[in-house]
Amino acid sequence: MSERPKLHLLLCAPRGFCAGVMRAIDTVERALELHGAPVYVRHEIVHNKYVVESLRNKGAIFVDSLDEIPPTGAPVIFSAHGVPKAVPEAARGRNFLTIDATCPLVTKVHREAEIHSRRGRTVILIGHAGHPEVEGTMGQLPDGAVLLVETVADVERLQPPDPDNLAWATQTTLSVDDTRDIVEALSRRFPGIIGPHKEDICYATTNRQEAVKAVAARSEAMIVVGAPNSSNSLRLREVAERAGCKVSLLVQRAADIDWQALTDITRVGLSAGASAPEVLVEEIIEAFRARYDVSVETVTTAQESVHFPPPRELRVKA
Repeated sequence: MSERPKLHLLLCAPRGFCAGVMRAIDTVERALELHGAPVYVRHEIVHNKYVVESLRNKGAIFVDSLDEIPPTGAPVIFSAHGVPKAVPEAARGRNFLTIDATCPLVTKVHREAEIHSRRGRTVILIGHAGHPEVEGTMGQLPDGAVLLVETVADVERLQPPDPDNLAWATQTTLSVDDTRDIVEALSRRFPGIIGPHKEDICYATTNRQEAVKAVAARSEAMIVVGAPNSSNSLRLREVAERAGCKVSLLVQRAADIDWQALTDITRVGLSAGASAPEVLVEEIIEAFRARYDVSVETVTTAQESVHFPPPRELRVKA
């Protein structure tokens, strides 16, 4: 008879890698297979230390700027978050072989922003300042063509050049609930503002947040596996907190778990951000098994079958 305390683990599904993240990681691995090491990657290919270190060990070199790359014939890969237009222009100027691993759902936001701008509209982008996806989207258009808002209060302070010619777009990894409030504020203040043809927040972000809501309602604590610079992972932790979990933790690895915070808790939810690999979820489950008599229940709120083909530079040679 086990003397360990009983614990019921509620496992969110879907969780972890989305199609855009899988495409980005596969892009680096396929480039290494086709061209050999090294390949250069501008910015972390996805926001996960485990993934980045794994690819670095295979021969990927991660840089923050093209200026860090010496003259080379090796591939230069742009991350899943997208880049400002100036980056591929600079790469062409240096005759780099570039491969764009931008998530197709981010590219969709870029194209729609360009269309709005051509039609004379100022684009209001809902997102987080400094996030690479936001920098990439704002960098598709000239300075001043995109105005960033992060909160409802930002909406109230907006002074667009032509309030009657506006469109809004969003970062793809935001909280669905937060974004809804900001969109409502925009629509109240600028009744003629135009939204996207299809929701910008990606299917994977929405699905993972809905799964966390369902599990958090039945849990005393929620653990989200993800990096502190991963927007979608941070939003999952916030969703759990708002759903009433008295303990809501974002951890990168099992070693990061604050076990003291879980004292006397018997029902724990577990999810993972879209850039967190399943091996880290399994690691955390094993850490719980070492301390508790664990039963596991998977709570499924959606089925995912989305797949994105690799960038065309790799399709040609595959």
